[in-house]
Amino acid sequence: MSEDAAQRYHRLRDAIDRELRDCGREPGGVTLVGVGKGQPSEVLRASIEAGLHDLGENYLQEARRKFPSLPPVRKHFVGHIQTNKARQIAATFDVVQSVDRPEAGLALSKAAQDLDRPLPVLLQLNVSPAERFGCPPAQAPWLAETLRGLAGLRLEGVMAIGPLTQDRGAVFRAFELAAKTLAAIGGSTLSIGMSGDWREALRAGSTMLRIGEALFGPRPAKGRQA
Repeated sequence: MSEDAAQRYHRLRDAIDRELRDCGREPGGVTLVGVGKGQPSEVLRASIEAGLHDLGENYLQEARRKFPSLPPVRKHFVGHIQTNKARQIAATFDVVQSVDRPEAGLALSKAAQDLDRPLPVLLQLNVSPAERFGCPPAQAPWLAETLRGLAGLRLEGVMAIGPLTQDRGAVFRAFELAAKTLAAIGGSTLSIGMSGDWREALRAGSTMLRIGEALFGPRPAKGRQA
């Protein structure tokens, strides 16, 4: 299993670099965040040992169960923020990618101040009609200004989830909208692109990919995760 996980990591990194060259971009300039949702710890560990530096999780409790057994990585929260769990999220993760409303920002800000630990965050945009969460792009400048006014938070850019469609043009246009919104509000991180749409994301200017199954393989059936 470990060899397969390492091979998948290197194969994906090579594919990303080839795509970057085809886009006229510098290879190695995009952060790969492995999304460990539902994956066993041994698969995550093998990828980290192969060179993965960033790991994302959707669920707080799953992350708290797995992180202690893993080598050090930069830990990203990529799930929906429940404000009553903000303190635990701030204490567990190094980056929170999914701030989509002022209430979430306020809760994280208070937690970060209490922990005396500045917290990098991304503003989550909604660029997909099927997505439940995220800030509408038209409201992003207002939310960005609000987040920048909160002590304890450091707004570094935006995150968005692409639309669920086979229309590659529609995916690319959604990611272009995310890139234009980042340009309007400022920041250096454009976290777009997952297992099924990372190539369109790179062409739209992604600086950070969030990839699960294309990196770690299919998720095992529930009950077999560690």
